[in-house]
Amino acid sequence: MPWKGEKDPYKIWLSEIILQQTRVEQGKAYYERFLREFPTLPHLARARDQKVFKLWEGLGYYSRCRNLLTTARLIEKEYQGLFPREYDQIRQLKGVGPYTAAAIASFAYNLPYAVVDGNVQRVLARYFGLDIPIDTTKGKKTFSDLAQELLPREVPALFNQAIMDFGAMICKPRQPLCASCIYKKTCRALAKDQVDRLPVKEKKIVVRDRWFTYVLKNVHNFAGPLFAVSLVIVIVTFVRDNLPRAEDITWLLKGGGLFGGEEVPSHRFNAGEKGWFW
Repeated sequence: MPWKGEKDPYKIWLSEIILQQTRVEQGKAYYERFLREFPTLPHLARARDQKVFKLWEGLGYYSRCRNLLTTARLIEKEYQGLFPREYDQIRQLKGVGPYTAAAIASFAYNLPYAVVDGNVQRVLARYFGLDIPIDTTKGKKTFSDLAQELLPREVPALFNQAIMDFGAMICKPRQPLCASCIYKKTCRALAKDQVDRLPVKEKKIVVRDRWFTYVLKNVHNFAGPLFAVSLVIVIVTFVRDNLPRAEDITWLLKGGGLFGGEEVPSHRFNAGEKGWFW
């Protein structure tokens, strides 16, 4: 990956924000395009909103893009365009959580902060035989504290990258390479035949009722002179827990105004049910 081994805090930050809620394969292309357009933080801070959002199109979760602009402009103003060097300062930046802050602090400045992602949690859970759910508050703190305790303060960046790579290439989620693992003699999960069971997650899929609201509009004589058909234009908005979100309402109103829809029927869908609107 182009950001692996990167020391520039701007590039590390950019890659981490892009990769939030995005697959690596997709994020890579966006990362490279952003750097071609905005090679430094001041370039991004001074860019027009429209240009930045246009470049972001297709990634979704547009709050991330807004956070990029807000943070770039704050750093340009408050830190003279230089990325802050202290963990606490980095953590206060909009859109930056503990993981991203640790990644920037460690990889850019070699500060002693453990970078704990899913790979790291999996390695620690298996090696130490920990069955604490990784997706709970207690679990997140347990694995974060353990990673921080194990972190060598002399080479934190090297250690963080090494354990992440180990989890990605050796201690994989499926079909881990236990037979060739250098820790196979001391791995508790392997000794207890629990490799496939760890790490543990507590949260399960919750089945809920969902409501779909849609607007219908008939368009006649669409198919040409030989015959006429009616085209049903469907605007669907997904409403969680029967309460519309602000963006749903905006979308619905725009759709109704654009197509002249007069009815706003609703249909209740149960889990697994497919909805057909033609």
